[in-house]
Amino acid sequence: MDNGTTDDPLHPIGELARRTGLPVRTIRFYSDAGIVVPTSRGTNGYRLYGAEAVARLELVRTLRELGLDLPTIRTVLDREAALPEVAAAHAKAIDVQIRTLRLRRAVLTAVARRGAEAEELELMHRLAKLSEEERRRMTAEFLDAAFEGLHAHPAFGAVIRSMTPALPDDPSTEQIEAWVELAELFQDADFRTSVNGMARNLASDRAPDGDGLALPRILAEAVRSLVEPALAAGVDPASAEGTAIGSTLAGHYARTVGRADGPELRSRLADHLAAMNDPRRDRYLRLLAVVNGWPEPDGMAPVLEWAARSVR
Repeated sequence: MDNGTTDDPLHPIGELARRTGLPVRTIRFYSDAGIVVPTSRGTNGYRLYGAEAVARLELVRTLRELGLDLPTIRTVLDREAALPEVAAAHAKAIDVQIRTLRLRRAVLTAVARRGAEAEELELMHRLAKLSEEERRRMTAEFLDAAFEGLHAHPAFGAVIRSMTPALPDDPSTEQIEAWVELAELFQDADFRTSVNGMARNLASDRAPDGDGLALPRILAEAVRSLVEPALAAGVDPASAEGTAIGSTLAGHYARTVGRADGPELRSRLADHLAAMNDPRRDRYLRLLAVVNGWPEPDGMAPVLEWAARSVR
């Protein structure tokens, strides 16, 4: 029997199993497959392995635990492929698996929370697994319809960009759930009509000097500063104090659009504010913030309702 050198003793398969922690049958399978070959055989025909076999088996065990298949492992061991390249490719494959599992978990979590039926489950799963290009196309179709006839308007380019969701490459469960709900809103024809109506109201109220849109300025400068404190303080919009705030809002609006204050203008402003008070609008903006990783916006519904009543 060839016992090798004292610096590199040979090990029978049982000893190799003890050193590597692999079952004898597994080592024999790897040996038959040519993944680890015996250095020599004893006089009794038993296989004997050197130190290199121990190292190869330990690498094989590690790569198998990481999910690599045997053909890939053999290309690494035979130096037909570099280990770093194989590891990088496998890591990418695992990333895909992780995203797939996260998507499935998000859909199932949403189904459990919403009590969805089979038909809704199928829709949610289809929406969740859309490609980036398909998501972009669906978003564009919704925004094109919502802002139909207004794309040339100088103020709406930024508005449309600010309403565009961008699901990241590695989204969280919450972002996937938010995207699915957004996609469902995209398909709500009544919501598209509502958004288009809001946009047309804004477009019709251009200031005489062409400097921006009237209602966003009113909401930003007047509603936030006047209505929110009054609402927080419990002021009744129909009270003297509430009516005075409504008059201030109407004055801002009248100056911005270059029109005289009066019943017709106040009715128009109140109608605009009421039209903007669509709960789906607030929901859209909250979902958009989740998908894009933005801070959650404050809901405008109570403010808009209070402002419309005070103006009337």
